[in-house]
Amino acid sequence: MAAASSSDSNSCGAESSEANSKWLDAHYDPMANIHTFSACLALADLHGDGEYKLAVGDLGPGGRQPCLKVLKGPVVLTESHLPALPAAAATFLMEQHEPRTPALALASGPCVYIYKNLRPYFKFSVPQLPPNPLEQDVWNQAKEDRIDPLTLKEMLEGIREKAEVPLSVQSLRFLQLELGEMEAFVNQHKSKAIKRQTVITTMTTLKKNLADEDAMSCLVLGTENKELLVLDPEAFTVLTKMSLPSVPVFLEISGQFDVEFRLAAACRNGNIYILRRDSKHPKYCIELSAQPVGLVRVHKVLVVGSTQDSLHGFTHKGKKLWTVQMPAAILTMNLLEQRSRGLQAVMAGLANGEVRIYRDKALLNIVRTPDAVTSLCFGRYGREDNTLIMTTKGGGLIIKILKRTAVFVEGAGEAGPPPAQSMKLSVPRKTRLYVDQTLREREAGTAMHRTFQTELYLLRLRASRAYVQALESSLSPVSATAWEPLKLHAVVQGLGPTFKLTLHLQNTSMARPIVGLLVCFLYNEVLYSLPRAFFKVPLLVPGLSYPLETFVESLSDKGISDVIKVLVLREGRSAPLLSAHINMPVSEGLAAA
Repeated sequence: MAAASSSDSNSCGAESSEANSKWLDAHYDPMANIHTFSACLALADLHGDGEYKLAVGDLGPGGRQPCLKVLKGPVVLTESHLPALPAAAATFLMEQHEPRTPALALASGPCVYIYKNLRPYFKFSVPQLPPNPLEQDVWNQAKEDRIDPLTLKEMLEGIREKAEVPLSVQSLRFLQLELGEMEAFVNQHKSKAIKRQTVITTMTTLKKNLADEDAMSCLVLGTENKELLVLDPEAFTVLTKMSLPSVPVFLEISGQFDVEFRLAAACRNGNIYILRRDSKHPKYCIELSAQPVGLVRVHKVLVVGSTQDSLHGFTHKGKKLWTVQMPAAILTMNLLEQRSRGLQAVMAGLANGEVRIYRDKALLNIVRTPDAVTSLCFGRYGREDNTLIMTTKGGGLIIKILKRTAVFVEGAGEAGPPPAQSMKLSVPRKTRLYVDQTLREREAGTAMHRTFQTELYLLRLRASRAYVQALESSLSPVSATAWEPLKLHAVVQGLGPTFKLTLHLQNTSMARPIVGLLVCFLYNEVLYSLPRAFFKVPLLVPGLSYPLETFVESLSDKGISDVIKVLVLREGRSAPLLSAHINMPVSEGLAAA
């Protein structure tokens, strides 16, 4: 009976939570085997029958089997193989003829594949880039058998290190080969022309000349060579080309191409660049303090998610409006648009299994999922207008339908105040000392504030002087550069005249090993002698501390000690990455003698 009552209470709790939820659970398949991200999801009526399908650019398990999947409800309707990993998917109208069936565009590698009625219609390839002239000359010499494969490798490595124009894929593959495989590769490819091809990193659509929902749209492509291409929807020619300071990863566009449009591009250098119709280069720049993980335009506000677990709202001129801190890392973002109520909000999938919905900085709703969500899509699916489609980190598929009676209210997603907030605090009664101190603060408040400010300025002055002194003495046991995150700790052991000097060098980066470092000692040769004042450092694995040992012999018999300076340098560079001063102890053996 007790077990039965417990089961009844659990079922009642589940029913009540589902009743209070704004969503209906339509489908959940943890084994759907869908691995994708938000940019590769697109909803459209691909057959013109009023039944909206879901197009998915699937990366495949481990990114090894990319394919295009089209789902009708929870079932995979068609599946076709892709030659490269998909970068983005979009649906658009490319002609005015009836029936007005949208086309599907899928960006993969250097190409955009266009499908109509789920059949291949056209393939657009990004224009090739001019090859490096030095690289072309080296391969011409190899074609005429004037250089051997080993010399070819050395020359290509020199070009890769110094040239501004990157090498072609052919040269990069050649540099990865073993010595025994080079000759066969050269004989196979030396007669082929050098081709340097960029790849597509992001894609979106832009209305051509009308703002209507069923108007023609242009494709906008972001490429690896820091360019934006706008394609004609009928001839698939490049209408305009714009340059960026870095590689674009997220795009948001408003307006029409023939009238006026405004484009926001989030790039790999952590900046967001704003471009307009007549500008070939960015007009405004938004500098972020961390890398962007998503970009969504909500009305006239650009909402950016960053790797600092926060959402930021900006105007199109770069002015920050608000910031919201998230409880976990942001994995994906997308737009929620409920047209029947005129609502636009941003959805953010978090690493803790939550999907949070915000309108500006107000939290509207929280959707909790069994696994972390990696992609989000909201819109008409099947014959339901407000459907939320999510894929999880483990490859699962979740479909939820917004209730027709659901209304998003600001603050509805909050769990409410904690129970401890309603508890009364046992505040002690005011003592005579407290009353006297309060009267003193009222009477001498100005003098107390001046004294506090004076001491605060003195503290800042002492801190600044100590910082300047550390800079002048090059005393920096922790590297100040983000590319070479190093930490150095030195220990001196022994009584003398021979001391054992141990340097503990640590790579503090998260995942990148460091190679090619050198350690150099600067010391007074009259006082000390070292067997090796200059040696190489082995490969530093992230997180491990490497002890580097050497011996120092004291040459002075007068009990004099000095400082030994340790420098950690990069091969080929004279500026040290970090340095430390070691105060050597007085040699007890020589002092006693």
